[in-house]
Amino acid sequence: MSYFFTSESVSEGHPDKVADAISDGVLDAIYSKDPNARVACETFVTTGLVLVGGEITTKAYVDIQDVVRKTVEKIGYTSADYKFDSESCSVLNAIHSQSPDIAMGVDKGGAGDQGIMFGYACDQTEELMPMPIMYAHKLVQKLADIRKKNHDLMPYLRPDAKSQVTIEYDDDHNPIRVDTVVISTQHDGDVKQKKIKEDVIEHVIKAVIPAKFLDKKTKYFVNPTGRFEIGGPHGDSGLTGRKIIVDSYGGWAPHGGGAFSGKDPSKVDRSATYAARHIAKNVVGAKLAKECLVQIAYAIGVAQPVSIYVDTKGTGVIPDKDIAKMIMKEVDLTPKGIINRLKLRRPIYQKTSAYGHFGRNDKDFTWEKLDLVPVFKKYAKVSKN
Repeated sequence: MSYFFTSESVSEGHPDKVADAISDGVLDAIYSKDPNARVACETFVTTGLVLVGGEITTKAYVDIQDVVRKTVEKIGYTSADYKFDSESCSVLNAIHSQSPDIAMGVDKGGAGDQGIMFGYACDQTEELMPMPIMYAHKLVQKLADIRKKNHDLMPYLRPDAKSQVTIEYDDDHNPIRVDTVVISTQHDGDVKQKKIKEDVIEHVIKAVIPAKFLDKKTKYFVNPTGRFEIGGPHGDSGLTGRKIIVDSYGGWAPHGGGAFSGKDPSKVDRSATYAARHIAKNVVGAKLAKECLVQIAYAIGVAQPVSIYVDTKGTGVIPDKDIAKMIMKEVDLTPKGIINRLKLRRPIYQKTSAYGHFGRNDKDFTWEKLDLVPVFKKYAKVSKN
């Protein structure tokens, strides 16, 4: 029996993603001056207002208001018609320093918090990601690219958008077709719904999803409510860290619960989740398994993880427990080791705030590199002897 799986994504203009981009923008601005800073920045956005808070300890001075306004402008909220724009929105700053109780453990190289982190990879796509979330990301990113770089093609587009993709799989868990595509895109008020639907299908969906996965039964829902003129922080409030499933694997793999944006890499919610993805991707890249789930758990203030768990869903060429032993032997999973290996003390984070933290072809996304493949491949050879 075939089955169906659905994932969603949202554009950089979605209110939650506006908040994520601001939080990561603050982190980048601080890291460009002080790469040893401690940052846990949270943002709330609503009609005409941005509230930035959290715990930050740094020697650097950063103009928070300037970061906010430049971020909002970059996303595309530049008109008063949106009821939220870069020039007129109010910016409130409620930042204070990190708790000294937390700092005691982190200063010694320990994890910045307790928690569980998951990483995942599979061979469904060339990015070694689940197909539903990859296409969902690419659809909203295509909308943004048209809006910013090819405006005349769909001149009515506004920044807020959402997508949803349903993939049909066969009995062996291979994707065979796209069953349903849902896209809701914010638009100017003087455009007809029929025009939006035709343009989205032609210039977005068919430009992103290969024709071999689309057939006569594929269903398209474009702005299914009939109108999406009011959007962004005016249409709905936004908060940092409220799109963690969009940020990771679209629900295909577990999530530990901790958000990424606005957190420096001493917070294992971010760094260890990147490390777990790095490991899982390299396990699949080394052909040790067709898919791989890695869980890492930490105690606050303790450097070494308290546990490592591996599940290849029965696809591993060596036992899962042996892959876990390989990871413990070959990979430094202390916060310091992760930060150094993945070069995380750099201002690279705002670009992660939309269109997913994983499956991205960008040199700054060091956790996507397949640099551990040669090391991991040796274990496959050993298993054959």
